[in-house]
Amino acid sequence: MEIGTAEIIPEKKGKSQGSTTLSSGMSGSKGGGKRGPGGGGSDGGDLPDNDRSEPELTLASKKLRVAMWFLLLVVLMTFGGLIAAYVVISTNGVLEWKPFDLPVQVWISTALILASSVSYKLAQRALNSDDQKKSKKWLLATTILGGAFISSQILLWLVLFRRGVYVQSNPYAGFFYILTAVHAAHVLGGIIALGNVVLRTWHETSSDEELSERKNIVKSVGWYWHFMDALWLLLVLLLGLYK
Repeated sequence: MEIGTAEIIPEKKGKSQGSTTLSSGMSGSKGGGKRGPGGGGSDGGDLPDNDRSEPELTLASKKLRVAMWFLLLVVLMTFGGLIAAYVVISTNGVLEWKPFDLPVQVWISTALILASSVSYKLAQRALNSDDQKKSKKWLLATTILGGAFISSQILLWLVLFRRGVYVQSNPYAGFFYILTAVHAAHVLGGIIALGNVVLRTWHETSSDEELSERKNIVKSVGWYWHFMDALWLLLVLLLGLYK
């Protein structure tokens, strides 16, 4: 009995050692499939650089975007109502409807606001390329062009006053003053926003978080500025062609 027992015990130990060796080999082979090029183990959570998504928006950026979309919706509804009233009255054929030729200042204003839209696009492109100095210059140019647009609008109204065209002259003149004045007020709000952007980006930063925040702000304000540009072109076509 002792001999038999002695023979069984080594056999069990051998099987146990074999199982241990097999388990170690299997775990080693599994772990080996996850090893990186440097030989160290990888947890499988790291992604290549080209698979990493862009950093998420901060709470402030999200709030700014929501506020900007809401503001654009309000502006769209406001001008939609005014334009609809203009179209209805202009098609009634009333005798009081007396259109006039658009002064040259209208085309000067158009050139200025188009140039400001282009300069803003260049500023945004420079900022996305991390060229902060160039971006600041283009943002400053956009602000100046926006101020020049407002000045051109004031000259436009003065020219019409000298011609004897007033709000109460006829419905067309009234709509002309109202549409251009409401648009100028919204552009003035855009200039204030641009001034804040210029101050925010005046000094260069090495913080990735701050740079990302600036890009988000410039993008949101850009929606508003380009919308004002497109709206002005619509007003010019409406007042100049649809009389």
